Amino acid sequence: EGLPLYRQEKQFKRLGVSLSRQTLANWIMYSADTWLRPLYDRMHKHLLNEPILHADETTVQVLKESDRSPTSTSYMWLYRSGRESEPMILYDYQRTRASKHPKAFLDGFKGYLHVDGYAGYNSLPNVRLVGCWAHARRKFDEALSALPVSAKNSTTSVVSREGLSFCNQIFSIERKTKEMSPKERRAYRQVHSQPVLEAFSAWLQKQTPKVLPKSALGQAIKYCRNQWKRLEMFMEDGRLEVDNNRSERSIKPFV
Repeated sequence: EGLPLYRQEKQFKRLGVSLSRQTLANWIMYSADTWLRPLYDRMHKHLLNEPILHADETTVQVLKESDRSPTSTSYMWLYRSGRESEPMILYDYQRTRASKHPKAFLDGFKGYLHVDGYAGYNSLPNVRLVGCWAHARRKFDEALSALPVSAKNSTTSVVSREGLSFCNQIFSIERKTKEMSPKERRAYRQVHSQPVLEAFSAWLQKQTPKVLPKSALGQAIKYCRNQWKRLEMFMEDGRLEVDNNRSERSIKPFV
């Protein structure tokens, strides 16, 4: 039922069944280790043979773990297949956000990996990282939201809207390719997305010296410039996506 064990414990109690959450937890761990681990390992093996993967991670707090404070921050990593394959979604719990974790999990994988810009994926061998336009767009949206009402028509507001407009154009073009084959999608992008990318790249270079580096707008421009090679990676293959929303949607049930 997707309920915490303490709530299930109360449900069983109302039905006249005495089952402690400790007993329920032990059953879950036994089931996972005995019956689900072989399935997980087989899925992991298949996942590494995929040509395109998505990855993401989110924080999680574990209240009782050996040699660690209850306030320590841990991470749940997510890896999943791309849109051209059968859905395969695997979670990987780790104590830290260190790059050694995706490196170990993806050992043997050779292909494209959709990510959100986190540097922990940079050292993966034989992997081509694909950037996320949703994150790029979000940066400019945040820059606009950070402005007071009095700055609605300011230069910062105008520039932020221009950056947001470039990102919106990429998504607008992409929506028109939804029903296309990968080959058709790649050709369509070459004609329609490439000019937008070139114009946006020139715009970013022009705006860089004009904005405060630590401002919200400055951070949005910096993110795009630092991630540029990955942001334009989707142009290489029609199977690739312009964002990493697929993994973000998959990690939400856990969150």
